[in-house]
Amino acid sequence: MKQMSKCAVLVAAAGMILGFAGPGGASAAGGERVEWGACAGSGLDPRQQCATVGVPMDYSDPDSPEIRIAVSRIPGEKPSARRGALLLIPGGPGGDSLADPSGKGQKLPQKVRDAYDLIGFAPRGMAPSTAVDCELDPADIGPTKLLPWPGPDGSVGENMATARRTATACVRNGGELIRHISTANGARDLDRVRAALGEERISAWGVSYGTYVGAVYSQLFPHRTDRIVLDSNNDPDHTRVTRNWLAAFEAGAEDNFPEFARWASRPGNPHRVARTPAEVRSGFLRLAARLDRAPLPWPGANPPRLDGNALRQTMLSSLYDPDDYPTLARTIRAARKGTVPPVPEAPPESVLQNVAAVGVGTICNDVDWPDSAAAYQKDVDASRAAFPLTAGMPRGPMVCAAWPYEPREPAVRVTDRGPSNILLVQNERDVATPLAGARKLRQALGDRAVMVTVNSTGHDAYLANGNACGDRTVSRFLATGTRPASDLYCG
Repeated sequence: MKQMSKCAVLVAAAGMILGFAGPGGASAAGGERVEWGACAGSGLDPRQQCATVGVPMDYSDPDSPEIRIAVSRIPGEKPSARRGALLLIPGGPGGDSLADPSGKGQKLPQKVRDAYDLIGFAPRGMAPSTAVDCELDPADIGPTKLLPWPGPDGSVGENMATARRTATACVRNGGELIRHISTANGARDLDRVRAALGEERISAWGVSYGTYVGAVYSQLFPHRTDRIVLDSNNDPDHTRVTRNWLAAFEAGAEDNFPEFARWASRPGNPHRVARTPAEVRSGFLRLAARLDRAPLPWPGANPPRLDGNALRQTMLSSLYDPDDYPTLARTIRAARKGTVPPVPEAPPESVLQNVAAVGVGTICNDVDWPDSAAAYQKDVDASRAAFPLTAGMPRGPMVCAAWPYEPREPAVRVTDRGPSNILLVQNERDVATPLAGARKLRQALGDRAVMVTVNSTGHDAYLANGNACGDRTVSRFLATGTRPASDLYCG
C-alpha cells in the first residue's frame, strides 16, 4: 500500500483534479453497456473517453442504493489485434487511475496498446465517483498526522487523540458510504465494471495497494481474469492487512536508506551531505533528534514547523523514487544551517480530505485494529530500538484504533486456488512495499503466480523504477501471455 503518504496523496490528486463530464453510463447490474462521453480536464489524450457505472452501495442488500463509479478508457489501437480490456488499478487506498490511460498507459509498448482498451477508474468514495468526506480538521490531514509518527519521546498519546478525532469526524460526516468502503467491495465494483464493458474476462495492471486489490479480485472472481500483473506487492495476510503494510516501512526504510546514503556521500554530488554513507546515516539520526528537541518554524507547511517527524516523513517520501533524493538532501542541508527548504507542493484541501476519508474507510473496514494504547506503546518502543530511522511510526495506532465499527465481513484470504495467470514484478529495494512482503504474496498464490525480482531501487517497478529485463518480461506477458517458466531474477 502507498499508505496515505505524500506519494499516495499526489497520485490521487493527479487524477481527481481532472474531474468528470459527459453522460452517465447505465448500470452494469442491468446488463447494459457503458455510455462513453467526453472527459473534463486538460492534458488528456483526445482519444480518452469517460463514463460512470452504477454499483450497489451494499452488496449484501438487494435494495441497497446505487452509487456511481467513474471510469475512463482509450480504446485499443489495432482492432484486428484486440484481446480485451486492461484495468489500470491504482495505489492508495486513496488513489485513482482516471488519467492513467492518457498517462502511464501510453508508456506501454505498442503491441500492448494495440491489444487492449486501457481502462482507468476512481474507486468507490473517490471523486468524481460517488465521493466521501470526513471534514477533518485541516491540522489532521498533514503528512505527519496521516501516518502515526509518535511524540519526540516515543509516546503514542497524541496518536490516540488524533485517531479519536478522526474517527469521530468520519462517523459524523462520512455518511453510510464510509461504512461500505473496503477492498472486497472495490473488487466487486471492478467486476461490475468488467460486465458493463461487455468483457467475459479482464486483464489488469495493479500497482502498490492495487496489487492487493488485484489479488482479491483474482480470489473472488478467478475465472473472470485473463492476464494479471501485480507490481510492487503487499503482504496479503488477511488477519492484519494494512497493519502489516504500515509495519513494512521498518524494513523498507532500512532496505533503501543505504542507497540514498551512498548517493548523498558521493564526491562531486552537488547535494552531498557527508563524506561516507555511515556519516550520512548518523548525521540524519542526529539531526532528527535535534529537531525533535528544537523544531524550526516552517511557515506554510502543515504543521508549520520542521521537526524530527517532518524530516523523517521527508525521508520516507523521498525514498519512493531515487529522483527525489535531492529533496531529502536539500532538507538536511537547510536544517543543519537553521533554515528550512521551500514548502512541498500539496494538492487542494478538498483532495486531501477525500483521500483521507477513503483511506480511513478502507483500512478500518478491511480488518479490526487493537484499541489498547498500552499495546501500541510496547510495539512502538521495540520498533524505535530496532529501527531508528522510522522512530516507531510503523507500529503506531492509526485511526482504526478508535474506529467504532466491526468489519462487516472478514478480509479476503488470498490462496493458490485459481488459474495460473498472475505475474508479480518487484524491485529488490522498495520503501513502501518491501521485497519481504512481495515474497509472502508470491507464497500465498503458489502455482498461480510467477515472480520477477528486479535488481533496482524505488517504488513501482514496471516502466518506472525497474530495469529493462523486468520491463521486457512484463510486456511480453501482457502482449503474448508468455511468462517465465519459474521465478526470475533480473539483475
